[in-house]
Amino acid sequence: MILTRRDCFTSLPLLVQPLIAQSERNARPLGISLYGMKSLDIPTALKVCRQIGYAGVEFALLPGYPTDPDRVTDKQRKELRQKLADSGLQVHGWMENLPALGTAETHKKNLERLKAAAEFAHAIAPEATAPLETVLGSRPGDWQKVRELLTERVGEWAEVGQRHQMVIAIKPHVAQVLRTLEAAVGLMKAINSPWLRLAFDYSHFELQGVKLAEALSKLLPFTVFIHVKDTQGTADKFEFLLPGQGRTDYAAYAQLLSEGNYPGAVVVEVSSQIFSRPGYDPVEAAKGSYSALAKYFMSHRK
Repeated sequence: MILTRRDCFTSLPLLVQPLIAQSERNARPLGISLYGMKSLDIPTALKVCRQIGYAGVEFALLPGYPTDPDRVTDKQRKELRQKLADSGLQVHGWMENLPALGTAETHKKNLERLKAAAEFAHAIAPEATAPLETVLGSRPGDWQKVRELLTERVGEWAEVGQRHQMVIAIKPHVAQVLRTLEAAVGLMKAINSPWLRLAFDYSHFELQGVKLAEALSKLLPFTVFIHVKDTQGTADKFEFLLPGQGRTDYAAYAQLLSEGNYPGAVVVEVSSQIFSRPGYDPVEAAKGSYSALAKYFMSHRK
């Protein structure tokens, strides 16, 4: 059978339909963490993210940030709730930084901060079910020596999460005590709570030489939150980069998330290694990251 030029144009919708369907299956909300936008006031940050095209944001609740729960009054919470609603942005997550292996007093303060974070989140976005994302701190060492204490303390975090209806998502980190696939899976199985899950950031496993497919196959069943950024170097000496500046294959990443039925968003994280540099521009970093990722993940519906 010989196709004429007219036949080709007539058949075009049928030919591209499978490609469009595949693209839609791979698509998921693309957000950005406000961790890298500390220099902007929240209304400005929300406006910038909306204009760029992001679907949502992760709020940084760390000390010193404008959304640290300890420094936001009830009146300001109501105003922020309205600003968020007006922006049309989703809430993908709430960022904390809780050193799990600190002193008993530190552990007590961590529990208080978790409670405060949940109360803040419910006040700002009462309909949202976004998790609280945190690393665990401490230097890499003998996991077996600290495993029991860490399991006990993080198990208490899960209890706080259950009482205050907030899922806590722990992120393995290449330079911290929780860093390997095996340790992350072991911690999840030991605590076995729906209120304690994982935040997945492939950059920390790429630096350890772990393939993306392997990392996702083991951790995706426990994952409720995803950060994306790139890297260069090794686990011993590394540099975090903006998405698209490193070695991650985001087309393959999107496909693997689709195959694994991950239901959540993909959230850009700009590392402190980047935003602490002189001359750093949070808006340009957000624009560059969006440009690198929007073709693989879903942008905001304008």
